Amino acid sequence: MQAHVSIILPVHNAEPWLDECLRSVLQQDFEGTMELSVFNDASKDKSGAIIEKWRVKLEDSGVHVIIGGHDSLSPRGVGYSKNQAVAQSSGSYLCFLDSIIGCRVRRDPPNSTERYTRWINQLTPEQLLTQGVPEDLLFFYEHLRKGGGVVRVDQSLLLYRYHPRAATHSVLETTIWTHRVRFLEEQALPRWAAFTIWNAGKQGRRLYRSLTAASQRKVVAFCDVDENKIRKGFYCHEDSQERPKPRIPILHFRAARPPFVICVKLDLTGGAFEDNLRSLHLQEGQDFLHFS
Repeated sequence: MQAHVSIILPVHNAEPWLDECLRSVLQQDFEGTMELSVFNDASKDKSGAIIEKWRVKLEDSGVHVIIGGHDSLSPRGVGYSKNQAVAQSSGSYLCFLDSIIGCRVRRDPPNSTERYTRWINQLTPEQLLTQGVPEDLLFFYEHLRKGGGVVRVDQSLLLYRYHPRAATHSVLETTIWTHRVRFLEEQALPRWAAFTIWNAGKQGRRLYRSLTAASQRKVVAFCDVDENKIRKGFYCHEDSQERPKPRIPILHFRAARPPFVICVKLDLTGGAFEDNLRSLHLQEGQDFLHFS
């Protein structure tokens, strides 16, 4: 019988956490039909034995369990494992039991990545598309390209575990940055004839340099609160092939005009940046987007 919900679980050397993870599946209070689709990506520890142990308990409780995997010398990656688990599943809805965040979260250990956790938990439903950038970036972007929406459940439903061997740490920051810039240019910047980059420092200049030439020409100014940057008056893109080289004005944020692409990390200025932003009475998504 086809399940209503398929829980998708990629596994690679997850022995220290797998019992707790599978126990959480057993403790779900969902009343519809549910299956667990596991793909074991070349684990060399006792993950396979733990999965088999929990198969009996889960199926006795009415949760059908599908187990796939391979025992090659090297894992093929979390994306591959998710795709294989999806392919072998039958549910009308997929629930990824790893790191796609659509709710409030608790961190384990509790004091790990405090600012990131606070940011996740304070996002409003309206900020999901303008600030929310899930770890599963390509899945999320493709979902939006196909017309999908995003809904936030304002309850703490997920224990988001942080540990040094997490797959997150294997993704290069430059890879994430490149995908984010391309999506910004594809989905947001075409709506604007011109825009201002809020941050004349390292991150703002990096964003400018990462844009295509067509998008760079839409940048009318940088803005900042740093008097030294404002006093200089402009940013010169020395690597540009254009002649003369582009010189982008640097303004105080109150002298700049929206829309803004904001390259300032939130929750790092003791509330000063957030107060400055609120004072302009801008509408998120229309007058500004976060890229931080």
